[in-house]
Amino acid sequence: MAGVAGRVALVTGAGSAQGIGFASAAILAAQGAKVAITSTTERIFDRRHELPPGNFAMPADLTDPEQVEALVGATQQALGPIEILVNNAGMVQTGIAEETGGRFAALTDRQWQRGLEMNLMTAVRLTRALLPGMVQRRYGRIVHVSSVTGPLVSNPHSSIYSAAKAAMTGMTRSLAIEVARLGVTVNCVGPGWIATASQSPEEAIAGQHTPIGRSGTPAEIGAVVAFLASEEASYVTGQLVVADGGNALQEYKGPGEGYY
Repeated sequence: MAGVAGRVALVTGAGSAQGIGFASAAILAAQGAKVAITSTTERIFDRRHELPPGNFAMPADLTDPEQVEALVGATQQALGPIEILVNNAGMVQTGIAEETGGRFAALTDRQWQRGLEMNLMTAVRLTRALLPGMVQRRYGRIVHVSSVTGPLVSNPHSSIYSAAKAAMTGMTRSLAIEVARLGVTVNCVGPGWIATASQSPEEAIAGQHTPIGRSGTPAEIGAVVAFLASEEASYVTGQLVVADGGNALQEYKGPGEGYY
């Protein structure tokens, strides 16, 4: 099994030690990939020290096209051409106070712009920057960390996030068709309730009412990411791979007593 050994991977949104991005990066590194990680703050250097030697870290605000270009250039100078891209950045940006949730009618154009920048355009910019090289080399794995929120389900106050993640899934399908015969696959992972550092108490309770009976772990999502990033996933493209403990399957989502 070739997996990801020797491949160069860039993982975004990897600043939190309890997040999906860092869990994905750690699994890829453990499987022999050369990994670059990024987040908006310098805590990314703490995460780098938790990875095996020889990997790379750099802070970058991916809503800024110039910082995207600098990140790509520095990563490729340090590790070589990027063959795997994991677009995990979004939802929460450390140090950014602006709220992008709320009742639909009260959301401003600025909030919409900011939310789409964080949750969609970060992935668009990096994919656009790296795709030509992948096509030229006839090899690439692009994995977007999307969500079940938007493509399959939603919640109040989540219209911006839902719209961005639904758009990411649509973009994935279109791009996958474009590059299917060029050695590049493009897929999404759709996490459900995951016990990251940013999970709220209400979300933790929701995780208890999934069919599995708990929230997922970042490592469980990272394992799906690592498979989609592998050479063995060469016949999987344009897909939304849902990892939500079966939650989207069930109509009734209240306490299980008396029903299950």
